[in-house]
Amino acid sequence: MPIAVGDHIRFHLGPDSAAPGLDDLEAAIVDFIDGAEKRLDIAVQELESRPIAEAILRAEIERGVRVRLVLEADYLHAGRRPASVAEAFESKGPEEENRLLAAAAMRATVWVRADFNPDIFHQKFIVRDGSSVLTGSTNFTPTGVGRSPSGGNLNHVITVNSPAMAKIYGQEFAEIAKGTFGRHSAARDHPPEFVVDGVRFKVCFAPEHSPEMEIAKRINKARERIDFAIFTFAQSSAIDDAMKMAMRAGVAVSGVMDGMQANQVWAASKGLLECGADLMRVPKVYGLVNKLHHKMMVVDEATLVIGSFNYTGPANQVNDENIVVITSDGDCGAALPLIRGARTEIERIRAAHGVPFR
Repeated sequence: MPIAVGDHIRFHLGPDSAAPGLDDLEAAIVDFIDGAEKRLDIAVQELESRPIAEAILRAEIERGVRVRLVLEADYLHAGRRPASVAEAFESKGPEEENRLLAAAAMRATVWVRADFNPDIFHQKFIVRDGSSVLTGSTNFTPTGVGRSPSGGNLNHVITVNSPAMAKIYGQEFAEIAKGTFGRHSAARDHPPEFVVDGVRFKVCFAPEHSPEMEIAKRINKARERIDFAIFTFAQSSAIDDAMKMAMRAGVAVSGVMDGMQANQVWAASKGLLECGADLMRVPKVYGLVNKLHHKMMVVDEATLVIGSFNYTGPANQVNDENIVVITSDGDCGAALPLIRGARTEIERIRAAHGVPFR
């Protein structure tokens, strides 16, 4: 069951195929789309899940919802030029389902565009009817939602019914729809904040809001502990430097990292381990876990950071990304269920899948 705060916030941790008690991320995304009455603006790196694509087409065809969809171009063309004209008409390759679903959406008169970012269009959000937003770390793929035979990616999704949040993400989508991506994104000096059911949200987009610095600032406020689950974490970033400083000040740092990414020569794992971080890596377990794909951090019982943003230079400087910083407004503690739920999932991942670094 998702973690609920009030009537307007639902936090899903999954996929349900990875462990009992986790959430069905695909159903959460489909249900959100099925709730649209007038408009859907969808910005996502990949669309490969047939049930999600069918929900998009139902909205457009059966309910007359105006749907706009922006996808990462790299998944819509082949990795190499065909050897012949005839080969160009053949259906093959790992991205063929992406191309098939994009074509089906266009046949259904969905407004479909591929991004113009030469780097990575890494967004994962939907704006519904100008009043609700879905975002998180989950790509709209069988692996992303746990429907692949090889295993699912550990991910999260949050839905927030808030016109204020919808306006913020709607402005970002409008910028994307004009073809403005990555380092060419329009600068906005102050990341917007708003309150829903007592929970304070702050939304930062990369690169214009430099999420890396926002995360480092939250780390600098840590008093006792920092817990994180991250797919890609590169060294020489403001984030790993801030964690090292926090450990020198007596803050405990505990985290899980994707097994393949964490052992790269550029990964932050070695430097963090040398400073005393309690880190574990999550290997691939065929049929159960494909990747640890979260981008999730908990600071004390005060702050939760989620979204699409990996802790790397390209994510901060040239990719299209977003993070959501979640705190409680005042002393009411409304965000505590979200913060504690994220930490519990990080601890579950450590216990169920974590292995020591070699």
